[in-house]
Amino acid sequence: MAKFNIEEKVEAVIRYQQGSEGVKFIAKSIGVHHTVLLNWIKQVEHHGADAFIKPYTSYTTEFKLDVLNYIKETGTSIRETAAIFNIATHSTIQKWQKGFELHGIDALKPTQKGRPPMKKETNKPQPVEGSEEALRAEIKRLRMENAYFKKVECLNSGKGKITEQDKAQVIYELRHEFKVIDLVKVAGIARSTYYYWIKQMNRPDKYQEIKELIKCIFEEHQGRYGYRRITLELRNRGIKINHKTVRRLMNEMGLKCLVRMKKYRSYRGKVGKIAPNILERDFTASEPNEKWVTDVTEFHLYGEKLYLSPVLDLYNGEIIAYSMEKRPVYQLVSKMMDRALERLKDGDAPILHSDQGWHYQMKQYQHTLKEHGITQSMSRKGNCLDNAVMENFFGILKSELLYLKEFESMEHFKVELEKYIYYYNHKRIKAKLKGKSPVQYRTLAQVAA
Repeated sequence: MAKFNIEEKVEAVIRYQQGSEGVKFIAKSIGVHHTVLLNWIKQVEHHGADAFIKPYTSYTTEFKLDVLNYIKETGTSIRETAAIFNIATHSTIQKWQKGFELHGIDALKPTQKGRPPMKKETNKPQPVEGSEEALRAEIKRLRMENAYFKKVECLNSGKGKITEQDKAQVIYELRHEFKVIDLVKVAGIARSTYYYWIKQMNRPDKYQEIKELIKCIFEEHQGRYGYRRITLELRNRGIKINHKTVRRLMNEMGLKCLVRMKKYRSYRGKVGKIAPNILERDFTASEPNEKWVTDVTEFHLYGEKLYLSPVLDLYNGEIIAYSMEKRPVYQLVSKMMDRALERLKDGDAPILHSDQGWHYQMKQYQHTLKEHGITQSMSRKGNCLDNAVMENFFGILKSELLYLKEFESMEHFKVELEKYIYYYNHKRIKAKLKGKSPVQYRTLAQVAA
């Protein structure tokens, strides 16, 4: 392979950074393998144009060990590690790894060329135990350990786990008072790890603006969004970013979804006698008002009970109507039905699915459905999976509202419940709705039609 000077390497990297040419095309045009060009690109990312200025090509045993320990501790790839430590080719590190596995540390010792140089005996005698010099050294070591652990405790401030970045920051602050080589031993990290984090500290955070936006979205939705929904919301705002990056940034900021997931279990029952199970767990709908599901759930707060009866449209998961009562009377369902019927247009004839609750077995309820051309469908006895979408909504509602917030009274809870249903319909995005809320999805579909 032909040798390239610094200017030629930098020129090739700049061609790639301009974005008009790919790695393989540029590599082929200058006559190198594309992996070589990838090394150049990563070296420039970490060290700039100075990466190609090599003051020496011989590496010490300690440096090699630092590199191998860094890979082991951080899990960084060999190619990325080569760029971080400014090693020309990643194959060099591969040779060190293989040699270390086969022959241990002896394989990392540099081979000397020619006659070995004559060395003077410079062994510094160790201070005698109990002497003044030994006591001073011991006092200095204790002072260093005390200063280090005090600063670590302050930096930690309740985070729970002390990171390598925390340790590097403490060493950086104490570097004028104590030797770095002694501080890294107390901290239990390699010198290369320390210098890596110092370089990172001096670089501007390229994700700073995105982090602020992620935090804003997280707080706006009161901790209900995990990294998947936040990724979708960022895309809705024109920011394309990988979900794994969002997860990593949220972990760095200590942002974790507060919602507790619920699982439902049931047994196989018999088909009801009032109405057959027409829905048969087919929870898909091609248009609004094609398939509805309903159920009743109970809330118990401050010695009072509140019953909620909603209707959910399977087309977009929207709560199209609901009612609340302090007792589970038939009026709870009849009010809900009156509001749901207002959503029907000429020609609409939805299927309305429910469980076998007594409300849905009332003659009055069945008559209302027939009068408006609605087909009644019922789950099998005791089988909540036949109405899984409605059960899922109740699980989300209780996780994101009832278990997440504190309420002053039942009246306060009712106000927050109405706010949440509006939020669920208008703001809470869903992956299966292409990152849209139920109302946004329905509105856009109607505009497209």
